[in-house]
Amino acid sequence: MLKQQLQQKLQQKLSPAQIQVIKMLEIPTLELEERIRQELEENPALEEGPEPAAQEEEAYEEEYDANGDGGNNDDMDLEEYMPDDDIPDYKLRANNASKDDEKRDSIPFSAGMTFHEHLLDQLGLQDLTEHERELAEYVIGNVDEDGYLRRTPEAMVDDIVFQQGIQTTDEEMHRIVDVIRGLDPAGVGATDLQDCLLLQLDRKTPSDDVRLARQVVTGWFDDFSRKRYDKIMKALSLDDDTMKRVVAEIVRLNPKPGSAWSGNVLERSMSTIVPDFILENDEGHLTVHLNNSNVPELRVSSMYSEMMQDYASNKANQTKEMKDAVLFMKQKIDSARWFIDAIKQRQQTLLTTMQAIVDFQHDYFLEGDETRLRPMILQDIADRTGYDKSTISRVSNSKYIQTDFGIFPVKYFFSESMTNDSGEEVSTREIKTILQDTIDREDKRNPLNDDRLADILKEKGYPIARRTVAKYREQLGVPVARLRREM
Repeated sequence: MLKQQLQQKLQQKLSPAQIQVIKMLEIPTLELEERIRQELEENPALEEGPEPAAQEEEAYEEEYDANGDGGNNDDMDLEEYMPDDDIPDYKLRANNASKDDEKRDSIPFSAGMTFHEHLLDQLGLQDLTEHERELAEYVIGNVDEDGYLRRTPEAMVDDIVFQQGIQTTDEEMHRIVDVIRGLDPAGVGATDLQDCLLLQLDRKTPSDDVRLARQVVTGWFDDFSRKRYDKIMKALSLDDDTMKRVVAEIVRLNPKPGSAWSGNVLERSMSTIVPDFILENDEGHLTVHLNNSNVPELRVSSMYSEMMQDYASNKANQTKEMKDAVLFMKQKIDSARWFIDAIKQRQQTLLTTMQAIVDFQHDYFLEGDETRLRPMILQDIADRTGYDKSTISRVSNSKYIQTDFGIFPVKYFFSESMTNDSGEEVSTREIKTILQDTIDREDKRNPLNDDRLADILKEKGYPIARRTVAKYREQLGVPVARLRREM
């Protein structure tokens, strides 16, 4: 019996539409826009635009033999591909717009020059031969999005010689890498963080503080990273004021010069948050809307449907090539329908899930008071929506909601619970808020270690172990006490 049950599960297959929906649930709004653009380019049966006016079409009762062999098993019903099918074109913005659409249109987007295009554009100002420019373009292609060049000139020489047949030497490649390291923004082409900071300090106007900052980064980088300022001050005979100025000089530098560049939408997606949901509070009535201001309307191509109709009306004279064309169009129309339906289901699933989260955390969303957040796990929302926990997880990951009091990741509202000294169930979010507040108020010259933080939380009525404090502190992105110490 056990083997039979396992065999049944193994035989279950997801339909193309189900696979599309699963993939769509995981991506945020920015990626959805790019995914739609890609699909529009690849599938000619998918169109962008409003739904056309309904037209009366002639009904066809006969079936078309896709293989031309007269077999019944492979016949396709042409009525399914006529313009008058009963599946309406799906408008992505239907029931998703709100009275404040104009306000949301101001969400920043950019279609300007990307970071790598910015680097390539600067090559025109360099005195390079055509051969050297080819090498420089190859090097820029190896610069990552943070602005770092993590490959050695020798490794790039091997690749460009064998892969592209461009002859060069290690010495020449070193010279080209130096050219790239001289481009803007300062720090581009660095091999690591230390190198990146030194490149930026070399560009700064010379001063005693800059000279000392360079000395610290060069000779005491590990100590500086670990905030062992006393050791540096003793080694360089620096007083408190001078050390503070040197520290300020270094921390003003950009550790990721590439990420600071205002590139295109996808490159900025890591640093610019574009909310997937908009929450409206109409005198206590909370409503969730999808942020689809930049998502186009989609439909199945009417031209493809009309072509299918033309082929159907001339079946007697059709060649094998014409039948192959019909099969091709059928596949493309199926693909377009699956894609449109996947987006439709994605939007509905997202809306249903987010509305359930807002309803569950209603008191919090009224004013944004963190103390009003209730303990909430994936199963709570799964129970309310009827969706599986994995679906709730996919909806929550990489999604953000815009409220009157800020933009928050959806995962922010999920937390476990514990019981305080009074026997009340409280959210771990509440404990983390108190922990963060305690750390923010500590004496930075003598920061609190995890044992002391555990004692303070216990005094406030939250008896948790030191290791739990350490876990919550790490989840808050707060370093250990030694690294929080300041001058």
